[in-house]
Amino acid sequence: MTDRKIVRVKDVMKKDFDMVDGLVSVSEALKMMKHVDTKCVIVNKRHENDIYGMLLISDIAKQVLAKDRAPDRVNVYEIMSKPVLTVEPEMDIRYCARLFERFGLSRAPVINEGNIIGIVSLTDMVLRGMIQ
Repeated sequence: MTDRKIVRVKDVMKKDFDMVDGLVSVSEALKMMKHVDTKCVIVNKRHENDIYGMLLISDIAKQVLAKDRAPDRVNVYEIMSKPVLTVEPEMDIRYCARLFERFGLSRAPVINEGNIIGIVSLTDMVLRGMIQ
């Protein structure tokens, strides 16, 4: 057995993130982004029984910019991902990285008791989790 310290998702995640309503335009969502380093916005639930969505900057590049669509005429809900895979704050980053690899993810919301408490990415896991 190894004496290696377990690094958990909560140790490397970004705690600051942006949340928008799915009905806002892509243009409005970009203007509301204050935490650009997360490279995404979380799309809030519409009601209690709904789930969160996520819009990546790369989604905007592929589905708006590359297709020459007007960002003020495209609503976030049209191009967001929903449902999204989420991870628990107590998850070992090694398992989180395996999950990301298996499903082709670059980042995911961190959920605790049904609420998003952060965003974790492969970059976070490598740069904050492996270099100690």
